[in-house]
Amino acid sequence: MLRALAVDDERPALEELLYLLRSDTRITSAEGATDATEALRRITRALQAGPDGEDAVDVVFLDIHMAGLTGLDVARLLTGFARPPLIVFVTAHEGFAVQAFDLKAVDYVLKPVRRERLAEAVRRVSDLAAAPGPPEAAPLRPAVHPAPAVSGGEQIPVELGGVTRFIPVDDISYVEAQGDYARLHTRGGASHLVRIPLSTLEERWASRGFVRIHRSHLVALSRIEELRLDAGTTTVRVQGAELAVSRRHARQLRELLMRHARG
Repeated sequence: MLRALAVDDERPALEELLYLLRSDTRITSAEGATDATEALRRITRALQAGPDGEDAVDVVFLDIHMAGLTGLDVARLLTGFARPPLIVFVTAHEGFAVQAFDLKAVDYVLKPVRRERLAEAVRRVSDLAAAPGPPEAAPLRPAVHPAPAVSGGEQIPVELGGVTRFIPVDDISYVEAQGDYARLHTRGGASHLVRIPLSTLEERWASRGFVRIHRSHLVALSRIEELRLDAGTTTVRVQGAELAVSRRHARQLRELLMRHARG
């Protein structure tokens, strides 16, 4: 059973989150804090009291954008404790997922919070809390999994706001590395963050015409609109974006483009 602390500086959002947490039978208690300072004070008190104390906190559901200290600041401060509570970020902003998981977050839930999605986050926390050894040493579960092969072409699952969507690989123009994650840029102009390293996608999609042009970018060869050489530097234009080509990849890329142009 879990004792939770929810932190959000917007009172309506905090009340809704507390309502959903208290409706989950795996949560024995759920208290709220409206700013980072109050949250840190409660967490410090809980850690001083120990895991069996009245004020103990097993998991913190933490908003990112708050006045003063942000949720990321709070999470960084908690890494200095020997046995900090588990962290689940609850935010309206997709773009902080990489930093969140670098800080050992168990999950990253997007607002508006859906009951089913929050229940999945609680399940992950429960699994880690029940694992032997310190909770922080338990392996984190990725929010997305390797893409399955399906009829009509390979697709890759992406998660947004608790909804899993399947993106055809043929719709992806280029991929951008973001730490242990990759951001998929599709021809429709959308982008999706997946917890798969760029090197894994490079190996998996080589047969589908994707080529590495830089340590930060993987590009669909057929989507390259322009190759430019200027003062010893090489760039390509893909879907309106200008991407640098590293020297080690420039020659191979030019050869591949020539072959592609000849069919």
